[in-house]
Amino acid sequence: MDWLKKLRIEKKLTHDEVAVLAGMTRAYYSMIENGVRTPSPSYAIRLGEILGFNWTRFYADSETSEVIAKA
Repeated sequence: MDWLKKLRIEKKLTHDEVAVLAGMTRAYYSMIENGVRTPSPSYAIRLGEILGFNWTRFYADSETSEVIAKA
């Protein structure tokens, strides 16, 4: 998920820092950022709060995401 990585880098946070703030392992966060795993709603909410995005973005279908990105 390039958008997630971009937000993390903009906040000048490492994988480890985001993981600690969200209460998850670095490995689990890395899998989310690489698109291997989708976080549970509770983790999605935490990540949204930490990185400043609407947590539902994880669950939007790709077509909707493309429309939103172009707006």
